[in-house]
Formats: sequence, structure tokens, C-alpha cells
Amino acid sequence: MVVPEEELVLQWEREQVRLRDRVKEEDTEDWQRSPDFSGLERVGGVDLSFIKGDNVNACAHLVVLTYPHMQVYEDCKMVTLNAPYVAGFLGFREAPPLLQALERLKSEQPNLMPQVLFVDGNGLFHYREFGLACHLGVLLELPCVGVAKNLLYVEGVVRSEGHQSQVGESSAYCRCNGIISGAVVAINTLQKSGDSFPLATASGKVLGKALRSSQRSTKPVYVSVGHRISLDTAVKLTHTCCLYRVPEPIRQELNEEHQLDCENSSPFQADLLSNKVLIPLNILRICVCVYMCVCSDYTLV
Repeated sequence: MVVPEEELVLQWEREQVRLRDRVKEEDTEDWQRSPDFSGLERVGGVDLSFIKGDNVNACAHLVVLTYPHMQVYEDCKMVTLNAPYVAGFLGFREAPPLLQALERLKSEQPNLMPQVLFVDGNGLFHYREFGLACHLGVLLELPCVGVAKNLLYVEGVVRSEGHQSQVGESSAYCRCNGIISGAVVAINTLQKSGDSFPLATASGKVLGKALRSSQRSTKPVYVSVGHRISLDTAVKLTHTCCLYRVPEPIRQELNEEHQLDCENSSPFQADLLSNKVLIPLNILRICVCVYMCVCSDYTLV
């Protein structure tokens, strides 16, 4: 039985509210309290990217890197996803294959499980304060950090005088399902790598921070708490993991060569790869190629 989209959205809203109560916005690990993150050895990153010109087939990536040296390993697996795209509910579509990849890693190579996970998307900086980073963090009970490349338009953040006063040369905007989001191209207060400023809603609540993550780029990233980490620690950790604008656990996933590997994978290749022993190479990566099976009643946008 196909659930009408309106009913599905209401179900998802109730589930987000329920899971939001489980989000922890404070540091819970000993390494988080250390000035140099002593004790942190493995950092992970997850992302789902579509093949150009194809909104059905996609690659969901899980990358695990050693910290602070940023070395990685590789594996690949085919999975199937059945949820539609609905703005604001990416966790219900993208989380399942990423959770499967992490559970498989935990089962087969528990010594490689990340101690913290970077998510290419938002955490608390979300319409209902429960983005993909929160969704994954709560279900995994793992420290998670949301790192978005575009500024989501949440509760007047873009319109607030405080935020506008920090906007520099120009802004770029995109529209998705009638919801406006923008990526601030240059921000006056972010003069050097490591500079940040809070993203406060119209009510004054801080849901994240804009961070200039690298001296190589004037474009900030937008960091927010996913689970079991404080905002200040999330920002500091994100900065230490950036060689360029995007943190390495996420940037490695966006590498075009690895996306081509996903595109060229077949179920038979994936089965062979999924059974191999993880070998320490320059990179530790789990690449999950996802076949998006969406009911014809839903429209992908």
C-alpha cells in the first residue's frame, strides 16, 4: 500500500520531533575536552551524490580517515533505497544506506569504526532542528557534525541584521521546493582561516556557525551539532580536518575519480569488493552505490 505524500510527511514530522528530544548538544567524549583532541584516532564522513543527469541512481559514501594524518581505506557495496525526496526530510531517504555501511563496518572491522562522523549537510541548523547529521547521530549514538556548503534559510537567519552586517561582496541563492537557501560568497568578519560567527535565528537561538575553514577559500562552510558534541568543539574539529574548504572526510567522497568508480560498479563487482579484506592504503573509504527505487506516485526534484 502506497502512503500518500501528505500523510508520509506528517509521519516524518512526528518522528523528527521524537528523535530531536534525544539529541545531545554537549561534549560526551574525553578526546573532545582535550585541547589537541588527544585520543581521537578515526574520523568519518558521509554523503550521497547523484550521477549527473540521473536522479534515480546515486552514490552514498562513507569515508573513515585516521586523525590527524588523514589517511584512508576503501570498500564498495550496492544497496537499494525506497524513500522519496521531500525537502527537510533527507534523513529518511539518505540515512538507511549510510547506516547499513556503518553497521557493516562495525561488524566486519570494528577497530575501524569512526569516533566522530562528519555529515555533508545540516544538524541542528534545520527547520525542525533535526537535519541528517542529527538523524544519523541519534540512531548510531555516535558524535556527529553537520557541515553544509550552502546556507539554509532557517527562521530568518539570512534576513537578520546581525547576519546581513557580516555579508561581504555577494551572495548566491538557489530555490528548492519553494524554500530559499543561499551560500554567502564573501563575509567581512571571516578574515582568516578559523574565523567564525554564530548563525542565530530571529529569536536569538544559535543553531550553528559559519566557518572560514581554509585560507585557500573565502567561502565559509556552515557547521552545526549533529549529536554528542558541542558547537564550539564541532567548529574547532571541522577546522582541524580542513586542508581545503571542505573537511577531508567529506572532500574525499566528492572526488570525481571515486564517483566514477561508483558509476561503473555493477552488483557483481560490488559483491566481490564487499567481501575483500580492508587493506591500509592512502585512503580508508567505504563507497556505497545506491539504486534509488522510488514509487511512481512521487516526484523527485
